[in-house]
Amino acid sequence: MKIEYNPKIDKWRLIDVLWKYCRKKLAGPGFLTGQPVEISPLAKRNEKDSRKVNQFQVIIAGSEMGNGYSELNDPIDQEERFKRQTELKNAGDSEAQEHDKSFVEALKYGMPPTCGFGVSIRLFGYLVDKPLRECVIFPLIKPEGEK
Repeated sequence: MKIEYNPKIDKWRLIDVLWKYCRKKLAGPGFLTGQPVEISPLAKRNEKDSRKVNQFQVIIAGSEMGNGYSELNDPIDQEERFKRQTELKNAGDSEAQEHDKSFVEALKYGMPPTCGFGVSIRLFGYLVDKPLRECVIFPLIKPEGEK
């Protein structure tokens, strides 16, 4: 299939790489649900199947337009997932999450059930019919030669 990937990453990241390749072939809108815990370290486990998380991705024309999930608020589970992400990052997985010790500490004091939905910059590019390179917001740069 000639898919580029880092051979040092684990099977879950390989599945994610394969999904990102396959989703480009989707024509219509859709939702990705039932993702494995290993791919979504910040999402709460599904109560009916603890191997999966309560998360969804909105897919339009083969691109992820947004990502929503129930936030994990169990500090023990979060700590274990961050440790696993650190192992993956040390093994060369550039998409692995950073271990956020202060976040885990805050969870230990308590966090109510929360959720969120992030809209991708791809949605804006899609809506204005522009390539992503024209939609990415960069910090303002002084014109060349100006001090």
